[in-house]
Parts: sequence; C-alpha cells; structure tokens
Amino acid sequence: MSYKAVGGQAVIEGVMMQGDKKKAVAVRTPDGEIKVKTERINSWVRNKHIDKIPFLRGMFILFETMIDGMKSLNYSSDIYMEETGEEEEDAIDRFIKKMFGDKANDVLIMVSMVIAVILSVGLFVMLPTFAGGFFAKFINNDVVLNLIEGVIRILILFAYIYAISKNKDIERVYQYHGAEHKSIHCYESGKELTVENAREFKRLHPRCGTNFLFIVMATSIILFAFFGWPNPLMRILMRIVCIPVVAGIAYEIIRILGKYDNAFTRMIAYPGMMLQYLTTKEPDDEQLEVAIASLKAVL
Repeated sequence: MSYKAVGGQAVIEGVMMQGDKKKAVAVRTPDGEIKVKTERINSWVRNKHIDKIPFLRGMFILFETMIDGMKSLNYSSDIYMEETGEEEEDAIDRFIKKMFGDKANDVLIMVSMVIAVILSVGLFVMLPTFAGGFFAKFINNDVVLNLIEGVIRILILFAYIYAISKNKDIERVYQYHGAEHKSIHCYESGKELTVENAREFKRLHPRCGTNFLFIVMATSIILFAFFGWPNPLMRILMRIVCIPVVAGIAYEIIRILGKYDNAFTRMIAYPGMMLQYLTTKEPDDEQLEVAIASLKAVL
C-alpha cells in the first residue's frame, strides 16, 4: 500500500502530526474533549527547494522542525492552561508582550531556542570535551581520546533522558510519544485507524527523533576522530562549526532507515530504537484516540 509520509511529535496532553501539505495538533482538554488545530504547511526550506539538496538540507530541516515543534508545544500549553484556569502571565511575559505586541510569541520561541542551543552546547559539547581531556594525561592517542569523548557524550544523553523521564509530566508526554508511533505504524500497515488496531503495534519507530539524536552522536564520534586532539578551545570551536555537517549526515542516514527495512538498516537503527524505550511509554486508549485524531486531520 502506498501512503503519504507522516511524522509527529508529542506535546502537552496531545500530539502534533505533520504530512506533506498539512499539520495538526490534537490536545485532550481536562473535560475530555479533543481540540484539533489544522493548518497548511508553509515551509521556507521547501519553497527554496533546499529539501532537494542532500546533506545541506539536514541542518535547515532540523532548524525548521525545532521552530514548528516549539509552536506546537506553546499551543498545547496555552490550551491546557486556558482549560484549567492556570493562565497567569508573569512579569517577563507582560514585558515581552508590551515590547513586541503581536510578535511576542515568535520572540518567546526564538529566545527559548537560543537558550536550548546554549544549554545543549554546554551539556553535549563543552562538558564531554573537558571530561575527555582528563584522559589525555594518560592516553597519547587522538582517535582513542575522541572515542572516549564520544562515549561520554552518549552517556550524558542517556543520563539526561533517564532523569527527565522520572518527572510525571514528562512521563505523560512520553506516553503521547508512544501513541504517536503506534498510530503511524497502524497507518503505514494499511489497517484502519482505530484505537483497537493501533494498540497492537510497537511504540518504537525508526524515523523517531530519538534515533536521530543517537545517530548524531555516533556520526560526531567518527567525524571528530579526523580532527586530532587540539587544545580545549579549538576542540569546542571545531565541534560547534561541525554541527551542520553532523546534522546533514545524520539526516540522510535517518531517511535511509525510514525508507529501507533490511538487516543492515535494522542494525544501524538498533541502538536508537532501544533508546526509545526511555523516550516512549505505553499509551492508554484515550491517548491513542488523540494521536489518531491528529493523524486523521493531516491525511
């Protein structure tokens, strides 16, 4: 059966699904209603045909996806707070709205992304390279030192994902993440999109962002091994400069994993698939219903 390529993201008490031309966010309100917001996709990357350029497209698509993800999270948060009566603006929100008016939400998204990037660089670039530098006192092999740094980076990723999974709110998001995967599997199998059918499928998916994260880590280990082991400042600068290259390579790999199913692609996808046991949880029927409502809205 031929099907349209779809992807998604878990949000607060809901799921965002994106197809070729439309995207939708479905959110379960506290009174049990499912609110669905659908809109046509206006992609700068697609309009400029950057999505047709292998390796270059990865970084741009990742950046655009982050923006769309932030918007979907903000929408689901607004719906939840409106329905629970918890929407109270703090001083920072009021200041930004006063300064930027209708553009306030866009500014908040950009500020959130900048903060996220800074924290990511600190956690996954600076900390591993400084920690790896400790071993340079005992090891005089650039490849081994880069390998150690990469392993530290992956361990930090595992620890971070495991730690936040213990938060009850994050656990709910992970359940919706599982519901997203199950509903997409159901659709791609050709079965009717029902809760009963979706329930049968696994909560893991090879095109998941978790897979992408692991492939980014693995790609960085291989790539950085070619740059030797210079001083800490040069290591950090090189790793930041290489982020677009790593993202570009990882994106092409994740496309291949989603397109082909054979022993080789399953072997490459295996570590990221196992990591999804941390980033997804088994959803209940109501969460599956939300994911299916979002998916149906974009088909």
